[in-house]
Amino acid sequence: MNWEIVIGLETHAQLSTASKMFSGASTAFGAAPNTQASAVDIALPGVLPVVNKGAVERAIRFGLAVGGEKVINRRSVFARKNYFYPDLPKGYQISQFELPIVKGGEIPIVSPTRGEIKIRLTRAHLEEDAGKSLHEDFHGMSGIDLNRAGVPLLEIVSEPDMRSAEEAVAYAKALHSLVRWIDICDGNMQEGSFRCDANVSVRRPGEPLGTRCEIKNLNSFRFMERAIEFEAKRQIEILEDGGKIVQETRLYDSDKDETRSLRIKEEAHDYRYFPDPDLLPLEVSEDWLKQVQAKLPVLPQAKRDRYQREYELSVYDSNLLTQSREVAEYFEAVVEHEDLKDFDKRQTAKRAANLITGKIAAEIGKTGVSIRDIDPKPGGLAGIVELIVTNKVPVSTATTVVLPELITHANKPVKELMKLVPQYSQFPQALTSRVARDAMVTSTSSTAAASIIVSVFDLWPTDDTKELEHIVERTIADNPTQVADYRAGKERAFNSLVGQVMKATKGKANPAQVNEILKRKLAG
Repeated sequence: MNWEIVIGLETHAQLSTASKMFSGASTAFGAAPNTQASAVDIALPGVLPVVNKGAVERAIRFGLAVGGEKVINRRSVFARKNYFYPDLPKGYQISQFELPIVKGGEIPIVSPTRGEIKIRLTRAHLEEDAGKSLHEDFHGMSGIDLNRAGVPLLEIVSEPDMRSAEEAVAYAKALHSLVRWIDICDGNMQEGSFRCDANVSVRRPGEPLGTRCEIKNLNSFRFMERAIEFEAKRQIEILEDGGKIVQETRLYDSDKDETRSLRIKEEAHDYRYFPDPDLLPLEVSEDWLKQVQAKLPVLPQAKRDRYQREYELSVYDSNLLTQSREVAEYFEAVVEHEDLKDFDKRQTAKRAANLITGKIAAEIGKTGVSIRDIDPKPGGLAGIVELIVTNKVPVSTATTVVLPELITHANKPVKELMKLVPQYSQFPQALTSRVARDAMVTSTSSTAAASIIVSVFDLWPTDDTKELEHIVERTIADNPTQVADYRAGKERAFNSLVGQVMKATKGKANPAQVNEILKRKLAG
């Protein structure tokens, strides 16, 4: 009988305010230790906390994004979470417990096995971060850095709705994208701005939930997947050997690819929560709610729905294009470009989506550059889309030659680019008047850049029908086996012949024209 994995995530998103949750100290990353810890942060006697309005607004923005007004508590309460650790100066953490600012909501994801599903949220509450204990390079001692003490966090707790490590990663990525999309967190996992704890248990299908173990501080999606898979396997092996799971907190060791015990898992009553006497209940007025809602951008799900409805893009493409707000804005700038206004939007959108999720995404992954800074800019990519939809350049040539060359040579003078192509001693005659007016291979707003690349590298399709017919005839004569296979009903043989013709023309033949001539010659 199979085991079922049950996963819930607790995510700490550092809110993108300039100052801390209850003090005016800076939240900037990378300062020298203990240089950004105010009297409030280190709990000097007589100091009082003051709530950061910007942090509250960001929490409201999140609530509106995951569930609308109905999930935002108009009255929430700050509580003291009591525990003792060297990097917690007050001996308690100011958090929210019984009355959080957000209760409920959901995050839609695409599961690799269950399709489109929604992960329910239990709550999202405001709290302050603790400091950091440093255990290296101190000659056997530990150091304490209180710069992070008091940094504003939104802790987002999911229901145990995920059933695989892949679903947990899909949820974490969707949440990561959302907090960046609505501009409440920069999502920098390396700096600790977005970190997850995974609660993992296993059970037989249909049985009650098993005993859970919490894996702390997972700061990469890859490590999250590996940690959950290891932990689930560990628990299954214990239960199948007749043992019992101990509820505990565990750490993931990426070097050994294993989790190990840290401490027995605490329960809520161990923290002795009680309302903080120094902070009044937090009241969210209807006017304030409307002000925050008015500034909320169009959300990813709404864009996905529009892409599928207006452009007839697939669920897969729509999800890829809305993984970040910057990618969605780039895509829309391409599709809505002035030079593409007279074309079928469904056709141009599909071509743009393929280029962005393919070669452009690969370039971003290789260089780490933001899509806002990448070449080509939307106008340059719109030029490539135009070449494809007007059948001026085959898709393969546009994808494997024109786009890479445009990425490499964007914003170079045409005369400089000409030096790279020895057979051209003068400005190519193939350039149109529109292109010729553009002395730079600019990729900012003009679609001319793609045409310049095509001209300079002599990639315009041949329009010599007689020459193409001769090439097709030679291909048929040189490939009798493929010809016999095609006439025997093997369609793949025809594709092989098309490839041979395209190779002979250096990719400059119109594929549709090649198909027509080849079929006519083979039928003769």
